[in-house]
Amino acid sequence: MHWLNSEAFTLLGQHIMWSDMIGNTVGLVALALGWRRSIWTWPAQLVSGLILLAAFATAHLSGSAGKQLVVIGVAAWGWWQWNRGKGTAQDGSLAVRFATWRERGYLAGGAALGTLAVGGLFTVFPTLSWDPWPDAYIFVGTIVAMYAQARGMVEFWFAWLLVDLVGVPLNFANGFAFSGFVYVIYGALVLWGMRDWWLRSRTAAQPALEGAPA
Repeated sequence: MHWLNSEAFTLLGQHIMWSDMIGNTVGLVALALGWRRSIWTWPAQLVSGLILLAAFATAHLSGSAGKQLVVIGVAAWGWWQWNRGKGTAQDGSLAVRFATWRERGYLAGGAALGTLAVGGLFTVFPTLSWDPWPDAYIFVGTIVAMYAQARGMVEFWFAWLLVDLVGVPLNFANGFAFSGFVYVIYGALVLWGMRDWWLRSRTAAQPALEGAPA
């Protein structure tokens, strides 16, 4: 397995590692599957998390490695949630919806408090992260996004977009150039997926006309 942490090629002066390239490519596939509301998005996220865990652990980025451990756990929970929710939409797929204002408050409050807590932890223990606050922001933002995705909330796309805004420069700064490039593609997919889930949630919320087929 040592080849995973070796250099695959050099692009624009950036050294691309196999683990970085493969893990993020699988993560990109997982995001596309999430857009399509496919149950396979979760096993793809599990595989991506395992590969990136190896990459970050080797680079001694404990905070990023810890994030992948959490991603793996949340992906397993999301897989279970989507298995429970299959068939809730009229077409037999997973129904999506906007979060209530209370749920949005919980998501925003959890993200803020979680970032403060994790950022504080990274600051007290500098070996966990070389850049505590951006790393904490991505760490907690990823958990919030995956939680919202598992619950079928359209807001999960907004959370991913906010994570991407910090994730792109941070990955380039850490030397994970392929992660940075992939995060740019993530941004495009997030906007497309956001539009699709938004339209689906509005369609699901419309009452059926009397006498019309379900």
